[in-house]
Amino acid sequence: MRQIHSNRISIMLFLLLLPLSLFAQETLTGKIVNQATGESVPFVNVIEKGTNNGTTSNIDGEFSIRVASLPTTLVFSYIGFESQEVRVINNAPLAIPFVEAMSSLDEVVVTGLATSIKRTNSANAVASISSEELVGTTTPATLDGALYGKFPGAVVSATSGAPGGGLSVKLRGATSIQGNTQPLYIIDGVYVDNSSIAAGLNAVSAAASGGSASNQDNPTNRIADINPEDIANIEILKGASAAAIYGSRAAAGVVIISTKRGVAGETSYKFSQSVGWTEVSNLLGVRDYTEERVLASFGEDAVQDFITARDQNRLIDYEKELFGEKGMISITNFSTSGGGDKTRFFAGVTHNTEEGIVKNTGYEKISLRLNVDHRANDFIKLSLSTNYIHSSSNRGYFNNDNTGTSMGVALTGTVPWLDLFPDENGNFPDNPLGASNILQTRELVINNEKNNRLIMGGTANIDIYKAEKSNLELILRGGVDYYGFNTFAFFPKELQFQKPSNRGQNGVSVQGSTANQNYNLSAFLVHNFFTDNDINFRTQAGLTREYFDRNSYLITATDLVASESNVDQATNTGVDQTRQKQEDAGFFVQEEVNFQDKVIATVGIRGDKSSNNGDANELSYYPKASVALNLNEFDFWNDSSVLNQFKLRAAYGEAGNFPPIGALFTSYNSFSSIGLNGATLKGISLGGVKGNSNLKSERQKEFETGIDFGLFSNRLTGSITYYIKTVDDLILQAAKQPSSGFTSEFVNAGSLQNKGIEIGLNAVLFNNKDFTWDFGVNFFKNESEITKLDVPAFNVGAFGATLGTFRIEEGQSATQIVGIGLNPGPNGLQKFGDSEPDFQMAFNNQLKYKDFDLSFLWQWKKGGDNINLTALLTDLSGTSHDYDTLDLDPEGLLGNGRYRVSQLGSSAGVFVEDAGYLRLREVGLYYTIPQQFTNRIMNGTFERIKLGFSGTNLINIFDYNSYDPEVSNFGGGGIFNAVEVTPFPASKRFLFNVAFNF
Repeated sequence: MRQIHSNRISIMLFLLLLPLSLFAQETLTGKIVNQATGESVPFVNVIEKGTNNGTTSNIDGEFSIRVASLPTTLVFSYIGFESQEVRVINNAPLAIPFVEAMSSLDEVVVTGLATSIKRTNSANAVASISSEELVGTTTPATLDGALYGKFPGAVVSATSGAPGGGLSVKLRGATSIQGNTQPLYIIDGVYVDNSSIAAGLNAVSAAASGGSASNQDNPTNRIADINPEDIANIEILKGASAAAIYGSRAAAGVVIISTKRGVAGETSYKFSQSVGWTEVSNLLGVRDYTEERVLASFGEDAVQDFITARDQNRLIDYEKELFGEKGMISITNFSTSGGGDKTRFFAGVTHNTEEGIVKNTGYEKISLRLNVDHRANDFIKLSLSTNYIHSSSNRGYFNNDNTGTSMGVALTGTVPWLDLFPDENGNFPDNPLGASNILQTRELVINNEKNNRLIMGGTANIDIYKAEKSNLELILRGGVDYYGFNTFAFFPKELQFQKPSNRGQNGVSVQGSTANQNYNLSAFLVHNFFTDNDINFRTQAGLTREYFDRNSYLITATDLVASESNVDQATNTGVDQTRQKQEDAGFFVQEEVNFQDKVIATVGIRGDKSSNNGDANELSYYPKASVALNLNEFDFWNDSSVLNQFKLRAAYGEAGNFPPIGALFTSYNSFSSIGLNGATLKGISLGGVKGNSNLKSERQKEFETGIDFGLFSNRLTGSITYYIKTVDDLILQAAKQPSSGFTSEFVNAGSLQNKGIEIGLNAVLFNNKDFTWDFGVNFFKNESEITKLDVPAFNVGAFGATLGTFRIEEGQSATQIVGIGLNPGPNGLQKFGDSEPDFQMAFNNQLKYKDFDLSFLWQWKKGGDNINLTALLTDLSGTSHDYDTLDLDPEGLLGNGRYRVSQLGSSAGVFVEDAGYLRLREVGLYYTIPQQFTNRIMNGTFERIKLGFSGTNLINIFDYNSYDPEVSNFGGGGIFNAVEVTPFPASKRFLFNVAFNF
């Protein structure tokens, strides 16, 4: 009886506790979306950590899972995405942003103006950079500066070390001789401007007295305005086979930028703060002076000054005095995102301040962004992207000048025994050995750029028709890029080189203003058709319009009244105005055929017309075609755990490059002069360049082929690409007979060929619970050749054959460097080098041990030459750091300084130097505080707290005899930029970082 009673009690207790146990369980729900696109991610595995309890998200990315108790941890995983763990403390609906795996072959890349495709099906070598790759290691100074070493095929180089940027990006070698060589940038569908607008320093420096007055001021390039923290993904279409769909502006490649979008779910916030400093990467040092050396270089009077300063311990290292500042850096970023099923938003604000390594130089930028996505109903989706940027940059006064007044040139003649510091009243002494006192110039000269910019883009996706086998979508898109850019260059009359007694101009004020407005409109139809035998067709067609309008003023005032900087407070003023207007229109059609992901073929054509053509109504056509074979999808492919993905691909395409603004017509200049009777004569004169209304756009034709593969369950993935591209109808500025009344004329007069190879490999070297190691390497090599030249060979760029110059010559590299020499060729010149590197490589490592992350990127540039004229200027002044070193003179008699000077007029070879390097581009070490600790902070408000240290260019190894082999006196607009004349030196950055997600 007792046993029966006991069983009854057990049954009763079970029946009582069963509802309680069921009640104790929690049901967790949520939605998983692609962080980059905001689209739902279906079929994601959701597992309760440490158990077999799991589920899978449905077609809309939604999931529901019951757990025994809270808090708990859910693990989300799916092929092509980074696995992630989420700590759950309550049963509120979850919004899980899923990040695409960096090494995945299944990520989506662009195939047309309105569509995308899985990378496994793409026939082009499209480079893709995620937000994590862009800013995950360290916070870059500028967007283009974040591209270093991230993908093969791009030469990214700094043109100046001044705060605020100044870089050039060239894809797959030289694409034009005297036209545009920078890629087209498109942000959220908006065509954005990347111009570099000069501040008019030439009025003082006379640097371009024999050339363009706009190419040696080294201004910033406008893509530096874009905030890297806002970016979700970047895709780089490197060649015409991929960029043909963009037509007449795509010869130099296309950079497509997608910014971050909101995700549905609870509103999330992110705050990050980076603080640190910047310092010069490399100082050359001071010559080792002795009394004998001072006597030989500077004469008897200087010897006593040297002895006195040495005995009083006041020999000054003016290089360190000028470039020795540790400029403070502060980068603050706050963003928030969220929304519901209908409306999602992303908003962010970033404030950057950076002091330069030279006093009174620096950079400040404020960026505000708001992106909104709204689904009006089942068939209309609207997207809006807005970005406002304000920036201010003080860039100093550097680079080449013919007056000896820039800080760099003046430094080359400044010796340590001079006392150039101000007295107790702040008055600076004149420099007895030069045209300027570098400390006075540093304190008084202003070279400021201010920019206010608004970028807005909107897209409407309208589902016109939907059925089981087909659908039709209309996509409408528009965008505007407007900025007001102002420059202010001020040289007060107190400056040594502005005093009338020193043949100065008695003060100079140069003020510039530019209003730039671009806008683009487009409409696309995209039709998908699915057959019963798994042959899918996607047809797209569209119309585009682009408008470009720039109006620039540059007012130069000299002989200023008192210390006024207003341009109306001057005796002499001059005004230059440049107006550029262009309207483009085009259409495109494209057909994609996909047979079971086995064979994917694409054909398309773009037609463009432009007001920048001789005949504004003439259409230029740019075709493209490609095919990809996924051999691993075929039935004959053995399912192997070793080689599990293998694709063959080939593509052909054409793209264009417009003539330079003003090349189609003859420009005139106004003039005035005083006649014999004192009357003022006014009129117009020829500008010297004859217009050519028959000028055609340059046309690029490219064929590329390659393979993509994945091994060991895609733990090792790779891509190998070979390309060959030709540029026909090269636009050259050819000399004319003086009797014609013109000095030159733009003509189509040649062809250029580039060919090269690109290799990218990514490997998961280790992957276990506590430790992972991802390794990536990329390699590329490009060779160029002038295959046809219809005008006589000519020198271009640099400062003539005596010092080394570039030469355009049939059968030779487009970037060869020649000069006078002891072993000249038939043309009287000797080839000394080439600015094109032998090859470039980058090695990227990402290591994670528990809650620690270590990432670092090494970049190796092998070969490539610069024309180093900084060394020549210090040699002529007797101040070179290696002036007395004996390692250049073959006979071992002359120190390096004297030997280099002895070569003037004999050989330019001594000024051409190897500009290769190995550098640690980026490094970052971070610690993520475990969630069990963050849950105790502010009642679990913070989802993640991440602390760390990062740096840029911390290790730099090179033999180049100057501050840095990455430099360009002529900015980044052309291919002849490997010339150095006393630049603003490069710097390294150190940052301490903290980030909160809540």
